[in-house]
Amino acid sequence: MAPQDAILGWDEDSNAEAYNAFTRDHPMYDATSRDLARRSRLADASLVVDLCGGAGATARAILDLIPARARVVSVDNAAAMQRVGRRTLTDARLTWITSPAERIADHLHADSADAVVCNSAIWKTDTAAVFAAVAHILRPGGHFVFNIGGGFAGVRHPDELSARTGPSLNALIRQVAAEAHGYTPPRDADRPLKLPLEAVTEQLTAAGLTVLGTEVTAQHSTMAEKKAWLSIPVFARPEGDFTHAQRMQILDTAYAMTPPDAPTVTSWLVVVAQRPKAAT
Repeated sequence: MAPQDAILGWDEDSNAEAYNAFTRDHPMYDATSRDLARRSRLADASLVVDLCGGAGATARAILDLIPARARVVSVDNAAAMQRVGRRTLTDARLTWITSPAERIADHLHADSADAVVCNSAIWKTDTAAVFAAVAHILRPGGHFVFNIGGGFAGVRHPDELSARTGPSLNALIRQVAAEAHGYTPPRDADRPLKLPLEAVTEQLTAAGLTVLGTEVTAQHSTMAEKKAWLSIPVFARPEGDFTHAQRMQILDTAYAMTPPDAPTVTSWLVVVAQRPKAAT
């Protein structure tokens, strides 16, 4: 299942608290955060930027890998998310900056960051502007590591197909909404890909960054975890003119049609880029 393109709503306390509860109770964001942090080569880092860092799930993974003397700056434009993060993550090496990702170069010196990490969010930004800002703050040789939801990048891991034994929870939600409310879902085939690898590569190159590698990964989960994720107001479905209470009722009905431990798989495109080192 590709994540919903949830751009608005993150600066609302209800979403921030629900998101934080999900990251505490379920492994999804922790697993993707640790994967990106591991790829960022942080053993000798002095400064790492957690871009679109939200309540700090990725910052926590970065803090586990950096040296004791290093610093992490978590950047997000949603003050509500950062309020939760400040309350729950109190490591003295972590600093919070409330800012759009596109404006990060306004807050950090040029050539100052050893790595920039962005988990589960890059498609919600003006990527060309973000890539240019990241290139400005990265030191030569510094790494930029991020992931893109498979539905936005147009990729699917083989495990996503082989693990499916019945309708996805999203499909059941659309079915219930159609039967109970006359809902007509949008045609996914009519939607252009939001961020395919070709476009990503072009924009990174234009910003002066080099793609070192890409990988399509699979995140294994269950219907129970997927239901919990879809219960966060900003992710609740279906799209359209529904109240949150109606969406939760539809979700409960759809979920009752599936085994809670049924496997689900989410695909991700992981990109590792670098600011080239200066010629000697």
